[in-house]
Amino acid sequence: MALSSERLFDSLGHFGRFQACVYFASVFQAMSCGIHYLASVFMAVTPNFVCGFPGNVSSVLFHNSSASSIEDIWTLWTSTENYIVVQLENGEIWELDQCSRSKREVTLDLAYEYKGNKSVFPCSDGFLYDDTKWKSTVVTQWDLVCDREWLAKLIQPTFMLGVLIGAVIFGDIADRLGRQRVIWFTSAGQFVFGIAVAFTFDYYSFVIVRFLLAMVSSGYLVVAFVYVTEFVGIKARTWASMHVHAFFAMGIMIVALVGFLVRTWWVYQIFLSIATLPFVLCCWMLPETPFWLLSEERHEDAQKVIDTMARWNKVSTPCKVSELCSVQQDDPASDRTGGDEASSAKKHNILDLFCNWQIARRTITVWLIWFTGSLGYYVFSLSSVSLGGNEYLNLFLIGAVELPCYIIACLAMDKLGRRNTLIPFLILSALICVLIMFIPQDFNTLIILANMAGKFSIGVAFGLIYLYTAELYPTIVRSLAVGSGSMMCRVGSVVAPFCVYLRSVWIFMPLLLVGIMALLSGILTIMLPETLGRPLTNTLVEATEMGRNKKSCSEKTPPAHSGAASEKIEMFGQERVSTDK
Repeated sequence: MALSSERLFDSLGHFGRFQACVYFASVFQAMSCGIHYLASVFMAVTPNFVCGFPGNVSSVLFHNSSASSIEDIWTLWTSTENYIVVQLENGEIWELDQCSRSKREVTLDLAYEYKGNKSVFPCSDGFLYDDTKWKSTVVTQWDLVCDREWLAKLIQPTFMLGVLIGAVIFGDIADRLGRQRVIWFTSAGQFVFGIAVAFTFDYYSFVIVRFLLAMVSSGYLVVAFVYVTEFVGIKARTWASMHVHAFFAMGIMIVALVGFLVRTWWVYQIFLSIATLPFVLCCWMLPETPFWLLSEERHEDAQKVIDTMARWNKVSTPCKVSELCSVQQDDPASDRTGGDEASSAKKHNILDLFCNWQIARRTITVWLIWFTGSLGYYVFSLSSVSLGGNEYLNLFLIGAVELPCYIIACLAMDKLGRRNTLIPFLILSALICVLIMFIPQDFNTLIILANMAGKFSIGVAFGLIYLYTAELYPTIVRSLAVGSGSMMCRVGSVVAPFCVYLRSVWIFMPLLLVGIMALLSGILTIMLPETLGRPLTNTLVEATEMGRNKKSCSEKTPPAHSGAASEKIEMFGQERVSTDK
């Protein structure tokens, strides 16, 4: 497949007008994945609240301030340990806490401090919420506070669980039914389920529909990555595949913008879902990839796609399918290993990634990097709205900082090497986590800049681990290695929301955990071999020898990203590897 793809793109162009149109049309919808992945940061906000009261209020007291309604008190609210005193029209005086309320036995004098007897009651009349920032959230809609608070904390983890399952399911379906069909289905699914979320009637239906939304969003991201890389030649493939992530980051920026403009959660959800409607209306026009058509022996359909590419790219003599097939048949390497690898691939399992100490240590390190990258990515993203200052601007900047980080990753890994880029950025992210702990809490601007630097550094590491993993393992287990690493990445994304919730234990606990994991990952990465300029290995013996011979490959050898990325992408196209964020 590698030789035939080289011949095809040498004939038609590696990134001509046709590929550019297909690429930007496909990755445009990747923004919707970023939108839905981070939508809950505003949709599931828990505002200030207190217990409701049984009757009409005549006066409200909060410390030394009095008002005629509770809405006037929220601007003075500073702590969850505060309470509000209200006097009803019937003369009763109530103390309203967040999860309970007390009725004073003596009502002669309205004062904030009270030493007399009082009866404690549950919040049977519901809750009163501060609506100065958000008119409505899913928390206020279904009272997900106090003893139901854990339900609100499950919203993001259950979404990420759907991401995990969706990637596996749709990756397999795309190999069986084709990329174009899955792209159309998952695009339509994102729009339909995105709108449906806004009209759910209770918490459980909300979580179920969001789970389905997560599955199709993840499925789209997986298949779109494979789709665009099968249309782009090796000269542009590394940059093209890396910048799929950039459009995901643009989706995060859209969440911040819409969240700033729309303060009712179901309207907010509708606007987010409508953002990528134009792609849903035109995605049916996207062609199937010629490589999948060839793998299904649909040669006439493949030739039609190739001819279309030639017309768009203004190529007068397009490559013929018969020529591509003959190149594959004449390739001695294919004759020597093709059949054996196809059959042996079925015999390999996860245990082959631990076949000896060298490979086992490599696998543990790579899994840890995948996990840390995802954990750090989402901890910095989800916690950005809690940094102080303007939460909408914070999230926008956290998304915007990703755009240059992928450019830096592309340049650095081809100039310095994969390992030599990964190590400093992992350790840098750990140092930034420690630095943030020493910044005074009233220095909001400095804290936000430090978090942006942390997101930047972890983003660089996260972006290049896909290619580095593919280069570290031999052909016979390469798909297994990247696939298992991707699963560890999704585990990190499921754990990340729970990690953010640890802010209630200690405000710096999430940063401490990310910092420890990043530092450990960076130290262990030192023991990995550099792969820049080295040929891809085919057997476990060759991969093991590469680990023992750590001689620098940044000698006078040409950068290997073209060939390495090429074979990695061929593997993506054939064996459903994902790019889960």
